[in-house]
Amino acid sequence: MSKIVLCALLATVALAADRGQEIKLWPNGAPGSEGITAAEVSKPSANPKYNAWPGNFTVTHYPSIYVFLPPKEKATGAAMIVAPGGGHTQLVIEKEGWEFADWLNSNGIAAFVLKYRLAKAPDSKYTLPDQVYADAARSMRLVRSHAKEWNIDPARIGFSGFSAGGEVAGMIETKFDQGNPASADPIERVSSRPDFTALIYPWYRPGANKPDETPLFPIPKDAPPVFMVCADDDRSHVEPTVKFYLELEANHIPAEMHIYAYGGHGFALRPTKIPAPVMGWPERLKEWLAERNISK
Repeated sequence: MSKIVLCALLATVALAADRGQEIKLWPNGAPGSEGITAAEVSKPSANPKYNAWPGNFTVTHYPSIYVFLPPKEKATGAAMIVAPGGGHTQLVIEKEGWEFADWLNSNGIAAFVLKYRLAKAPDSKYTLPDQVYADAARSMRLVRSHAKEWNIDPARIGFSGFSAGGEVAGMIETKFDQGNPASADPIERVSSRPDFTALIYPWYRPGANKPDETPLFPIPKDAPPVFMVCADDDRSHVEPTVKFYLELEANHIPAEMHIYAYGGHGFALRPTKIPAPVMGWPERLKEWLAERNISK
């Protein structure tokens, strides 16, 4: 990377204090998206509060993070990257991105909403173990490499994900590295290991190798602690959640799992049709973060 390009990147990041500022993970284009010039596609937000940002994406080629910093007087120094769900065919970025970023900020936690590439969108050539994983790893490196500018503790940066985004979180939970010290790109020299992860009604099975399953990554002995939540009536997701928890336990990775009797799929922070205990999961996450001195 030339000094001119690096200076331009740093200048862009330095200006990213505005709420919702978008920063591309690779300023000159993401690996695996070379030569693509097509526009991304998103639906308008249904909530006037979020009109400043795109609504749900259905086409993505240029992975990025949107920066949401808490007020300085509330900032705890903790941060979390947020991967929205959508079955890898879309990004439900309003409900599982902007709204969760607001919740994190209200608790003094910096939020970075990840726009990652969609592996199962029509005609997509992207894959989970390659481009989607690369987006997750790069987002960790980018945030950590600029922790000082954003008033973040580089040892308290987590990764969270909802549904398919929980699968992305599971990938970075189970595959990371300390960075490449020989890289010409200073961001690539930084560790991609999250300090903690939160998987919300995820689909993730490490080491899956059947023809109809995504080949993902086995659990390393130094994987970070995990918080997980799901509803028991969300059968297609609760079983992988429990299996993942048991694999974490077998590898002695600290994990906390909450399985609520009902709540369905995709509840995020919104009230369920019938008031249910699952609506209290954000408080459980808040307690979990406080117990680990990640946040207050």
